[in-house]
Amino acid sequence: MKGNLIKLKYKIWLEKDGRVLFGQGREELLRAVEKCHSLSGAAKELNMSYRAAWGRLKASEERLGMQLVERSQGKRMHLTPVAKTLLDQFDLLEKKTSDLMSEARQKLLHTIDSSKK
Repeated sequence: MKGNLIKLKYKIWLEKDGRVLFGQGREELLRAVEKCHSLSGAAKELNMSYRAAWGRLKASEERLGMQLVERSQGKRMHLTPVAKTLLDQFDLLEKKTSDLMSEARQKLLHTIDSSKK
């Protein structure tokens, strides 16, 4: 039964002093920049304004204290090596968390099912 499906939900983001450093939205923005090679193309891809995309990118760079994108010849934009590493590490964190949450969900469901008997 679809209505009886129990889900365990979570979100991961990095925060400092109550301000987002990096999370799923920033990850999606960087991946779109990587795909489109421009911030305007990335903004269109994500259905957001250029100003919002620019603001998020600049806020993340300032809060992290590192450059995440750079322009190459021909004004194409690409991710810096540290941005690529950040994405890789964030993916790994999400994968490990997803695995842990899946295992915890199974244990919780087993406990719930066992208590019904």
